[in-house]
Amino acid sequence: MINNQTDWYNGEREIDEIERGRQKGAKAGMKTGNRKLQEEKVFKDPVHRYIHVRDELIWDLIGTKEFQRLRRIRQLGTTFLTFHGAEHTRFNHSLGVYEIMRRIIEVFEGKPHWQEKERLLCLSAALLHDIGHGPFSHSFEKVFQTDHEWWTRKIIAGDTEVNQVLRRMGEDFPQKVADVIEKTYPNKLVISMISSQIDADRMDYLQRDAFYTGVSYGHFDMERILRVMRPTEDQVVIKNTGMHAVEDYIMSRYQMYWQVYFHPVTRSAEVILSKILQRVKALQESGYSFKQQPFHFQGFFKGELPLEEYLQLDEAVILYYFQIWQQEEDRILRDLCQRFMNRRLFKYVEFDQNFVMNDWMKLQELFRKAEIDPEYYLVIDSSSDLPYDFYRPGEEEEERMPIHLLMPDKKLRELSRESDIVEAISGKKRTDHKLYYPKEWLDTPGNESEKKQIRDILQAHEGKREIEK
Repeated sequence: MINNQTDWYNGEREIDEIERGRQKGAKAGMKTGNRKLQEEKVFKDPVHRYIHVRDELIWDLIGTKEFQRLRRIRQLGTTFLTFHGAEHTRFNHSLGVYEIMRRIIEVFEGKPHWQEKERLLCLSAALLHDIGHGPFSHSFEKVFQTDHEWWTRKIIAGDTEVNQVLRRMGEDFPQKVADVIEKTYPNKLVISMISSQIDADRMDYLQRDAFYTGVSYGHFDMERILRVMRPTEDQVVIKNTGMHAVEDYIMSRYQMYWQVYFHPVTRSAEVILSKILQRVKALQESGYSFKQQPFHFQGFFKGELPLEEYLQLDEAVILYYFQIWQQEEDRILRDLCQRFMNRRLFKYVEFDQNFVMNDWMKLQELFRKAEIDPEYYLVIDSSSDLPYDFYRPGEEEEERMPIHLLMPDKKLRELSRESDIVEAISGKKRTDHKLYYPKEWLDTPGNESEKKQIRDILQAHEGKREIEK
């Protein structure tokens, strides 16, 4: 009996050792190169209908914990407080960009200037281009002086599952992927496929964001654009017969920015979110004792956040803190968290540069006298967009590379020289300025004189904007 138990134990131990060895080998990246999957994997997608995965490399990248983390980070940050359907994630978007890139490559196969050896590099860069985004990315980056592109590099090059999978293609492959995303890769055609004025990234997020927000602005004929894309030595160009589809795409982008991305209610939520983070940072620096210590923020406070701690951050973690901080002793933090969690957002007025010159300082002083801290409750927010830009000598940004049409004589013509619609908006930067504040506080008892002066100033600017309109 004892011998049987011993044999059983030794057998189990041997199986355990084999399994540990298998796991260790997998972690060490013992797989090399890329293989076609025995059976194609398919994701159902509401925008592209299907997303096809045929390469083991791509399938394994999707399965990494760093990529799966993107399921817990919304694509549009605080936009869900304006458009309730905008709950889609960076995971959705990243798969969509990969799928568009896959379709572009199918069009390019066999054509001059396209190199088949770049296929997996393009697909990997498309899939991973947003992997460094954190929760509510733009607010975090503004308050804590960090950069999602820097984190993308760290994830691709660091001690991560993503890096282990990429290194199957060679020790230099992760760096190549990072170079494409950073726009420093030598092959400019590859860069333009994922980062230009008409690329896989933009074509996915416009359609996906339009679908989930429920608006009609972001729709355009992508299938037509894909069919008329052609590779050249340093960028993707469009056959002249597809010009009208590109016009539609550019106008869709213009409308999406002003109707969705820069929506004033979304910006109000973003302002409050930024002020929560700013307040937490100020309280930490002052030695304030939190009821719920912001453990996940410590690396940001110290300015030295390890990669593994950054990867633990997602929107569920952040919203947990906001939920708990609704009970904090600090009145400002408590109020801001209650506003965000319960969607009691700031109101706004539009203003111009004359306001900053004439009324800004006076308004700040009146807020202080009314016992409303202007640092947190009087916020200027500006938005601007350049829907399409032509080439300007001296500019090096790849995103500003103009869209070129391939004419019947094989010569290239810049889009705005052929399209009256595009010429009308080329190089024209639109900017608007809004002032956010808690309007309901101006109607509460106490400091009535100061509050009346504040209302008069704000209403005067509201009146001016109505006259201008």
